[in-house]
Amino acid sequence: FNGQPHTWKLKSTSARERAVQYQPGQKIHGFTVREVVAVPDLFLTAVKLSHDKTGAQYLHAARDDSNNLFSVQFRTTPMDSTGVPHILEHTVLCGSEKYPCRDPFFKMLNRSLSTFMNAFTASDYTMYPFSTQNGKDFQNLLSVYLDAVFFPCLREQDFWQEGWRLENENPTDPNSPLVFKGVVFNEMKGAFSDNERVYAQHLQNKLYPDHTYSVVSGGEPLAIPDLTWEQLRQFHATHYHPSNARFFTYGDLPLEQHLKQIQEEALSKFERINPNTEVPSQPHWSSPREDHVTCSPDALAPDPARQNTLCVSYLLGDITDTFEGFTLSLLSSLMISGPNSAFYKALIEPKIGTDFSSVVGYDGSTKEASFSIGLQGMAEEDTERVKQIISQTIDDIIENGFEEGRIEALLHKIEIQMKHQSTNFGLSLASYIASSWNHDGDPVELLQISNSVAEFRRALKENPHFLQDKVKHYFKENTHRLTLSMSPDEAYMEKQSKAEEEKLQKKIQALSDSDRKEIYEKGLELLAAQSKTQDASCLPALKMSDIEPTIPITPVQIGTAGGVPVQYCEQPTNGLVYFRAMCSLNTLPEELRLYVPLFCSVITKMGCGSLDYRQQAQQMDLRTGGMSVSTQVIPDSTQLDMYEQGVLLSSSCLERNLPHMFQLWSDIFNSPNFDEVERLRVLVMMAAQELANGISYSGHMYAMTRAGRHLTPAGDLQETFGGMEQVKFMKRIAEISDLSQLIRTLPRIKKHLLNPDNMRCAINTTPQKMSDTAAQLESFMKKVAGNRKERKPVRTNIIERPLDSLDDSGPSRKLISEFNFQPCQMKTFFQLPFPVNFVSESIRTVPFSHEDYASLCILARMMTAKFLHGEIREKGGAYGGGARVGGGLFSFYSYRDPNSVQTLSAFRKGVDWAKSGQFTQQDIDEAKLSVFSAVDSPVAPADKGIGRFLSGVTDEMKQNHRERLFAVSHKSLVEVAER
Repeated sequence: FNGQPHTWKLKSTSARERAVQYQPGQKIHGFTVREVVAVPDLFLTAVKLSHDKTGAQYLHAARDDSNNLFSVQFRTTPMDSTGVPHILEHTVLCGSEKYPCRDPFFKMLNRSLSTFMNAFTASDYTMYPFSTQNGKDFQNLLSVYLDAVFFPCLREQDFWQEGWRLENENPTDPNSPLVFKGVVFNEMKGAFSDNERVYAQHLQNKLYPDHTYSVVSGGEPLAIPDLTWEQLRQFHATHYHPSNARFFTYGDLPLEQHLKQIQEEALSKFERINPNTEVPSQPHWSSPREDHVTCSPDALAPDPARQNTLCVSYLLGDITDTFEGFTLSLLSSLMISGPNSAFYKALIEPKIGTDFSSVVGYDGSTKEASFSIGLQGMAEEDTERVKQIISQTIDDIIENGFEEGRIEALLHKIEIQMKHQSTNFGLSLASYIASSWNHDGDPVELLQISNSVAEFRRALKENPHFLQDKVKHYFKENTHRLTLSMSPDEAYMEKQSKAEEEKLQKKIQALSDSDRKEIYEKGLELLAAQSKTQDASCLPALKMSDIEPTIPITPVQIGTAGGVPVQYCEQPTNGLVYFRAMCSLNTLPEELRLYVPLFCSVITKMGCGSLDYRQQAQQMDLRTGGMSVSTQVIPDSTQLDMYEQGVLLSSSCLERNLPHMFQLWSDIFNSPNFDEVERLRVLVMMAAQELANGISYSGHMYAMTRAGRHLTPAGDLQETFGGMEQVKFMKRIAEISDLSQLIRTLPRIKKHLLNPDNMRCAINTTPQKMSDTAAQLESFMKKVAGNRKERKPVRTNIIERPLDSLDDSGPSRKLISEFNFQPCQMKTFFQLPFPVNFVSESIRTVPFSHEDYASLCILARMMTAKFLHGEIREKGGAYGGGARVGGGLFSFYSYRDPNSVQTLSAFRKGVDWAKSGQFTQQDIDEAKLSVFSAVDSPVAPADKGIGRFLSGVTDEMKQNHRERLFAVSHKSLVEVAER
């Protein structure tokens, strides 16, 4: 392939066309073709094969997309909560027969141009996907992945590092206390510090109590230490076999090449077995059940007295019935999605709780699907009332059915989803078919979405009560349903750590002196192995010469519409139009800044023009692919103390709906509804709840944002809009009983933001549709011209930058400069109810176009891969850690980390390591590959040119940055580390 992924492609035929030529019964490299189906909706051809000797199943989706994907999944059905499939998923990636070095998975991240590399453990399968745009890289990664899953080393040391081990708290001191350590052990402690996760896990375990779904596949922290190395190896031998495997490939690379490599490197070495991993159906209960669990209180809950969750879950049918699954998932959306749905009206609007329960709606990830409905953030005394409302609402649905308009809006949503080009389409497909295929459903049937739509329309036509009959059958008359409540327990964390302590003591009491000595010695051995410079030369790698020297240019035209600057970008968007508008915040009074994120989240959800919020929601679903507004803080690419602040309007629609989409925006500009206080309260409550729930997932982001707050003016604004400051502000607003002041504030913000005087737009659509779109945009601008008003900026120091670098006299972006900004050092600690930490430290460095920026990018990547990963994850036991560069800051972070001070000293040591220059040219090249794979990750047609539109970074500036990245040397890395 010589790293030129396009040279072998015959110019005349596409991947889709070539694949149609396979014939059922045809033999290729040990496989037999079973079925060939063109799927025009998704622009692909599906080829289904099976492996003659082992029975391994294979699906190839040929599509003209250069972001090729491979995935192999195994049905993994654990019968205990030791986390064996999850620990195995980690451990197979720690070295294999052909690639015996430690941790080939993390090493390949730096030896490849992959656009995605990961592994997932679900309740009943484990999946190993990767994607890349380079043909040679695909073969390299395929070789590593095949060897990892079929021939892993599974060394005992890897099991200790990744799973669990008893070890001295300080491994070099035999007298320090023994503690539990291990990556998965800490990862799961972190996962279960999240109440939503705790609830979801209990719900599944209790709704399906009779087989594999009754256990925690990821591992229950207190059960993990019961797993032995021998049990791990045994689980691999029985589950990771081709006869229990499903292979999926996607993209424009030739299928024969994949089959040949998979046959030669893996499958030819196996015979067929009967893996016996089928999941039996869950025996149906003859009467409903109730249960109760506890969790830790949430420090950020708006109302401490309302922290209960209650939800009713129903067992549905087998997910391998594709049409039934399609119908039930549509039905679920009709029942719970958006303000027009019955359950939203019955449960959310009376404000009994803050939001639906964390598990809600249709779930097709288990062999038999489930549907759940309930509330979080409710008071204990409302329990009976909520149960009552749920059963009453089901009766109402059976009686009244659904409006035709809502059904049409949902089918329109499906049409848009099929046409929208995402960059990781292969990965979405792999995940979409995984569950049904895992239980021997037909994956090709799942891809033929329009067949299901047609069948659905037919069923409704034949029987107008079709959906109501389903509701009656699956909900009203279903005795297999579970009502699960969850309430906070002040002593929850204490009980958890006490249980862990007891488990630990039990293990320790069973130890003899020689056991303790052995633990200490093994701890030292592990530390030595982790500290040894590792030889990765056995792994395949791309070379610097495989990287394209130049970037492809994205042509854009700059024009105006109604006096507002517009960037036009012609792209193959499958008949969709993407619209964006950036509105400046420069004239907004400073005291209103904290309110801007809330303004963004409610402005498209309160109703507008003659539409109330329900009609507005329905129109948006029926006519657009969504309309949203978000805050933007864009650091300048040349000056650290300059930035642009604004909000970004985004929406998309099918070409035929352009006038409708712009009409909705004009109504939002001209006459937004702010006066429905009850609607506003619901939105505030949901927003506050969502922020509070997100911290245990995004703790490292909150830590980095806070650390950067005092280092640059943009960092300060980012903390205001998206940091802990915003979380606390929203909690405060949610606690206010009288929202009248807020209702007065929103129109004030609106007149500053939705002002055509400080606005610019961007359109991405097909060349055929561009002039029509421009005309529609022009008339939209005329309609909203009444909002145009010249207002003084709040800050005097405004710097203008031309939008078109070639035309200085044309329209400009107005940036704020704070040249007298004084960065200062701050240390902050947030105490939160998690058993793990998120640690960050940030350093003020240089902006994007500074000559040192490229060196800092490479340094961050290299320091992460060659130093921090080993210190923070392998030795420290955190789930992750590293360094990144952006916004003028160099930021260190750790994720779900059992340590804090130790991690801060690892950050410091990382800098010393870099200064000492103890790294090789090979290390530098690997870091470069890794940085380039991010720089060159695919961009969807909808997003082409948008980076330039927002930040003014042109293709030419990107090319300069690229050349600097190529030029980074050992010398320049040591120099920037010292600065």
